[in-house]
Amino acid sequence: MTSWRDTASAAAQKDLDGLLNLVLPQAQELLGKNGRFYPFGASVSTDGEASLTASDEGLGEHPQPEQVLAGVYDGARASARENRAFAFVSDVLIDGGDAVQVELEHRDGIAIVVWVPYKPATRNRVPTFRDMSVTPGEPRVWTDR
Repeated sequence: MTSWRDTASAAAQKDLDGLLNLVLPQAQELLGKNGRFYPFGASVSTDGEASLTASDEGLGEHPQPEQVLAGVYDGARASARENRAFAFVSDVLIDGGDAVQVELEHRDGIAIVVWVPYKPATRNRVPTFRDMSVTPGEPRVWTDR
């Protein structure tokens, strides 16, 4: 089976790996503090600067996670010209267990989904991440390919 890395440029691999390394510790910290988190995102600018992003705060005090994620997607589409890669991060249930879902997309046409199952935080307040899995994803930003 071929990996997404077989077709991705070194630059795209670096961008997506960098985003994953940025968002997973953030998700782990949020899970440790709150036991859950609202979806959030991250981007790599055309200058190579990585930063975290969030949805518009106009959704009210307790919005549905799907609404928040839709807002993160919208923000990414609106800033697509200034960026070359995005990550979209959600707290999800997969096969009856908790997982962090990271959708990664690069302007070079790569879209993948990384799932990282986790065991919820205990006394030390840090959830335990388990082995991640990667599958092809659906483009959310650069959909005209």
